[in-house]
Amino acid sequence: MGEQDASLVKLLKVRLNRGLVVGLNTEQLLDTQDPNFGADMQQVIKLYQARHVDPLERPLIQDGEVGSITWESLFGTSSVPASHQPDTPFLSRVLAKASGEEARHVREIPPNSNRGPQVEAYLQRVGAQPGLSWCCAFVYWCFDEAAKDMGMTNPMVRTAGCLDHWNRAPGQGAQRILTAKAVNNPALLQAGMIFIMDYGSGMGHTGLIESVQGGLITTIEGNTDASRTREGGGVYRLTRKIKEVSKGFIDYGNN
Repeated sequence: MGEQDASLVKLLKVRLNRGLVVGLNTEQLLDTQDPNFGADMQQVIKLYQARHVDPLERPLIQDGEVGSITWESLFGTSSVPASHQPDTPFLSRVLAKASGEEARHVREIPPNSNRGPQVEAYLQRVGAQPGLSWCCAFVYWCFDEAAKDMGMTNPMVRTAGCLDHWNRAPGQGAQRILTAKAVNNPALLQAGMIFIMDYGSGMGHTGLIESVQGGLITTIEGNTDASRTREGGGVYRLTRKIKEVSKGFIDYGNN
């Protein structure tokens, strides 16, 4: 509501009329010459969202707003920003390390213990005790292994704390992007970035972005599982909505 770009509003009305196939009910047709995003348009968007799904066949959120996921449903995959390859060879190597760990099916041993040979190797790399949450340690390990391969200094903050990483990243020359900005402009996100989630009381979760497609990101993350929890038992490749990331994103692409 309140969108000021008249050409954008008109374009959406044309597509909504077509997408809902409401031609037989003229009362539901939006006036494509009217540049205003009003209550009627908001209701039609909700109707469209109720009848359509996202690229993963999940129901669209019926909020009456055209975010990047609803936009992709309306106009197709080619209409939204995408990133499937990091901007730098270093970040490509970081993702290769993460993908390798996912392919190995790294799991906690015993289950739900934050322990196991490889899990403890991640924690040891950041100087953390065995048994602690290890999602951030996994990300650091991937960065550290890539840096060793390329004979360079690891640019990432050495920490097991997701929110500690968020707070200290600018001091390492990294750029931070708040989730609200990324939701409004998914083109800000690139493969190789790190996401940070804040659950309150000092608890967080983190992982690597492998690819971006509109409002969805494919991630590789540790200490999670298929339910996308922050205390899962292994390294998994997942798909999340950008708006699920409650804090923001960290980019080491300029280091």
